[in-house]
Amino acid sequence: MFEIARNLRQHLLTGVSYAIPFIACGGILIAISIAFAPMTPAGPDFSHSPTLQLISNIGGAAFSLMLPILAGYIAYSAAGKPALASGFIGGYLSGQVKAGFLGALLAGLLAGYIVGILKKLPAPKALRPVMPILVIPIISSFVIGLLMLEVLGVPIAHLMAAATDMLRALNSGSALVLALMLGAMIAFDMGGPVNKTAFFFGAAMIQQGNYRIMGACAAAICTPPLGMGVATLLRRRLWSEEEREAGIAGITMGLIGITEGAIPFAASDPMRVIPCIMAGSMTAAAIAMMGGVGDHAPHGGPIVFPVVDHRTAFAAAIVAGVAVTSVAINVWKSVGVKQPVPAIVKETA
Repeated sequence: MFEIARNLRQHLLTGVSYAIPFIACGGILIAISIAFAPMTPAGPDFSHSPTLQLISNIGGAAFSLMLPILAGYIAYSAAGKPALASGFIGGYLSGQVKAGFLGALLAGLLAGYIVGILKKLPAPKALRPVMPILVIPIISSFVIGLLMLEVLGVPIAHLMAAATDMLRALNSGSALVLALMLGAMIAFDMGGPVNKTAFFFGAAMIQQGNYRIMGACAAAICTPPLGMGVATLLRRRLWSEEEREAGIAGITMGLIGITEGAIPFAASDPMRVIPCIMAGSMTAAAIAMMGGVGDHAPHGGPIVFPVVDHRTAFAAAIVAGVAVTSVAINVWKSVGVKQPVPAIVKETA
């Protein structure tokens, strides 16, 4: 059992190590474009700045490659080069069916294990030379594509519709319960379908003149990357050099409201990171809601200060959320850990 868990962690770390440059590149480029663009009730306005629009588009291209890279190299770690095709395809389709980074993790692991099984099957002598470069990639890609499109897609769509209905029902009830739910959803998959359901619900409420929903989301959105980044600064020995570098990038993205900056940490250690960032975002959302914070733009993080009502409460919400996340993850990681675990990339032939 311990060996299985260790191998699983190794596969996840390998995928993360390859995905980090894409996350950092995309996030920082998008952050730069948003930082210098005028903020309007509809979001950042690039209409009068084609250069900023170009920077944003390039950052978006880097972000769009994040899920295929993550899934592809998880599969590569698990089963070598024959698993690359199905891993990349699974990661790409995870984005298409709105399964987010959690779907990419699952796709990468499934691709790796499917290819591992196929590699052990007996094959005719004439087919052996083309098995790793043709037969195995085709079969595994078909299986992964079938699973992602026909098995995961429909349930995820139904789940997100049900989540939206639930949020609408909560909107007429307890504001605190709604804030806690929004914060948990925002942090859960960091830009994935659950996050987007909460975000678009907040954006829709702006059009109805209710700015407090987006205010709670705005405080929660930036907490995961800021909290994880601050955690790497507070207890450096608990984190590898690669994680500390990802922490700096996460702080940069958090300041501009890009939740995906926490993905490298969640992908490599989801069982500890996800609960901690959810706790932080729930704290931030609750304080913002109770403080009457209203956000007039469909975006989050300190970048939206100019269009936020009750800015002191907004700042307090972010600080409290970051503190909860950073302290919680460092305490959890410090239990029984004396040295950081390096994110070693497994080179599999």
